Amino acid sequence: MQKNTGSKIKLGILVSVSFALLLIGIYFIGEKQQMFSATFHVSGVFKDISGLQVGNNVRFSGINVGVISEIEQITDTTVRVGMTINEKTHKFIKKNSKAIIGSDGLMGNKIVIILPGIASLPAIANNDTIATTQPVSMDDILIKIKQTSDNAADITGSLSMIMDNISEGKGTIGKLFFDSAFAQNLDATLVNIKQGAGGFKQNMDAASHNFLLRGFLKRKNKK
Repeated sequence: MQKNTGSKIKLGILVSVSFALLLIGIYFIGEKQQMFSATFHVSGVFKDISGLQVGNNVRFSGINVGVISEIEQITDTTVRVGMTINEKTHKFIKKNSKAIIGSDGLMGNKIVIILPGIASLPAIANNDTIATTQPVSMDDILIKIKQTSDNAADITGSLSMIMDNISEGKGTIGKLFFDSAFAQNLDATLVNIKQGAGGFKQNMDAASHNFLLRGFLKRKNKK
């Protein structure tokens, strides 16, 4: 008799604990799904939801304020995302607020982030459509990084080829550094230009002192 009574007591404790855990679980799930709070609903249309799922969080100013309640394919290029948001946040989400899809951490679940609008504007209405902004996808970033890497490799290869030509004395720069005859000709050309410029200046000085040309130069300078 005592054994049966003890078994019944243990069974009763087990059932009570299980029921209490069930209630706690229901409470936390309901709290996450905004089941026990006053809520309002908005929706946004996206071209790509990037793996967003029903039940994922909606975040405003870094705070979880709601959940994704519905995802509906509208056309082959647009998806409507319904959001259930805590009524306490309603007055802060303005008419020109925007929704963008982000990540909860580096490798976390996808979430919808609502960007604040202008404070002086009225709040968005219940069941209204919020404007959306399409985020830059990781695939686009990786493609741009690859393109940049390829361009850098091409530039490096071209510079390497130029340096090889210079070291072998090819091209104008290579001849300038390594071809002594070319360098001497260049030096001689510069000397001739300098001498020619000096001779031209001497001729002009002599012309300015010439009696016949002095009046002509003065009239030209006055003009």
